[in-house]
Amino acid sequence: MPDFVKILDIQRLTHDVKQFKVERPNGYEFVPGQATEVAIRKKGWEAEKRPFTFTSLPNDPQLEFVIKSYPDHNGVTKAIDDLKVGEELIVDEPWGAIQYKGTGVFIAGGAGITPFIAIFKDLQKKGKLKGNKLIFANKTSKDVILEDWFRGLLGDDFISILDKEKKTGHQNGRVDKSFLEKHISDFSQEFYLCGPDPMIKAVSKSLEELGANPEAIVFEK
Repeated sequence: MPDFVKILDIQRLTHDVKQFKVERPNGYEFVPGQATEVAIRKKGWEAEKRPFTFTSLPNDPQLEFVIKSYPDHNGVTKAIDDLKVGEELIVDEPWGAIQYKGTGVFIAGGAGITPFIAIFKDLQKKGKLKGNKLIFANKTSKDVILEDWFRGLLGDDFISILDKEKKTGHQNGRVDKSFLEKHISDFSQEFYLCGPDPMIKAVSKSLEELGANPEAIVFEK
């Protein structure tokens, strides 16, 4: 059954990304990394569902989403971007295959970072961050969601790579086979991927060619 939830807080994270905190329905349970279908509770929008990942923890009093808007599409994300505190969203049941299975390398492209936010919050809370690495690919430095938080959390185990800008503190280029070979020493560990489909396919292929076990590459199929 879908639930109606009121927006309690909105924070801007980047030029096109906002964090939304909403009411949490009674008994609503999910696992870090999971997502749900979300719609806007307004006439003409209720049937327009889109998948968004929880960036809150399962025990948090509120649900939280980090949502990138695409104003040029004139669609759901633009409409969500225009919402104010007090307005309502519709959330469905949680679902999703991206769940933590053990120490490994997380590779995200753009808004594909969202499942990893809750996973890293959970690992931090449990004291299990050590040994996990994050490679985060974006176009420019202004697109890097929660950069300061990830740097503080992971230190040298956070690698930012930009393909449209050269900037100190960031790698430049794409997450291709040579980049993976340079930055990963152990291909027998777990790999977690989330981002645009072409990126996921290319990175998965490169990882397998470098010796990763296909069963250890986790992504939303």
